[in-house]
Amino acid sequence: MGKSKDTPSSGGKSSRKSAGKAFDLDDPKLPKRIDHGALQSGHYPYDSKMDSHAYEDELRLLQIELLKLQAHVRDAGMRLVVLFEGRDSAGKGGTIRRFMRHLNPRHAQIVALSKPNEREAGEWYFQRYIRRLPTKGDIALFDRSWYNRAGVERVMGFCTPEETERFLQVVPTFERMLVDDGIVLMKIWLNIGREMQMKRFHARRHDPLKQWKISDVDLAAIEKFDAYTIARDELLSRTHTEYAPWTVIRANDKKRTRLNALRLVLSHCDYEKKDEKIVGVPDPKIVLPAPAFLADRGD
Repeated sequence: MGKSKDTPSSGGKSSRKSAGKAFDLDDPKLPKRIDHGALQSGHYPYDSKMDSHAYEDELRLLQIELLKLQAHVRDAGMRLVVLFEGRDSAGKGGTIRRFMRHLNPRHAQIVALSKPNEREAGEWYFQRYIRRLPTKGDIALFDRSWYNRAGVERVMGFCTPEETERFLQVVPTFERMLVDDGIVLMKIWLNIGREMQMKRFHARRHDPLKQWKISDVDLAAIEKFDAYTIARDELLSRTHTEYAPWTVIRANDKKRTRLNALRLVLSHCDYEKKDEKIVGVPDPKIVLPAPAFLADRGD
């Protein structure tokens, strides 16, 4: 079950603290240890964020390449599906918006489902996701996906352990069917460190323009960081396959995350007039196959 962005956070005082550490989300002042440690938390390799001017220049060129890819998808009748998963506040929505900014919206869609309605709750688990898969010539970008069952639903107790286990057993077969039918399926996990998540939640709590982004599920995620880590590791290890592999992007710097997600998709696909120099290769310091990430995750 995906959390709905329309779900407001509780208006009263929150007593949420992080894993027993002295972090009060309602205190307007962010502790220095969190602020200073956020960027390099979770084994992040850079000690400063990317320059904004360089980012904007690279982003524009990569978005031009993405338009070339979309034209190829249309001409070739491809079906491209990209799943974006990760912890709350990992930057999934912002990354997807950079993908969509200049694409033709008639043939590219964002799929961001809220909790299932009564009818959907009575259906086969995958059914409502199948309805959002693209037709020939289209692109679908999933802001969370069927992997809710092994992530937020598992951690928050929205499904039973038996339902999670059943999902982990059958999802490789489900994805095999998609790939065998011709869908190009990419799975991207955006990973952020504990302190970075705290910092982003704190900003959402105290910035009036961002308060709509935070829900009670987000608040609970602070306390359940370690439980999410366990769920993430099992999800990645059991559903990473040769035909539907996971790629992890260390996502503490939003600018690097967005550029590398674009590079990852562009480098994976062949299309006409592709500028290999502009596309380049994803940064190996922060973009890793799931097995390599799990071997040295640092969190």
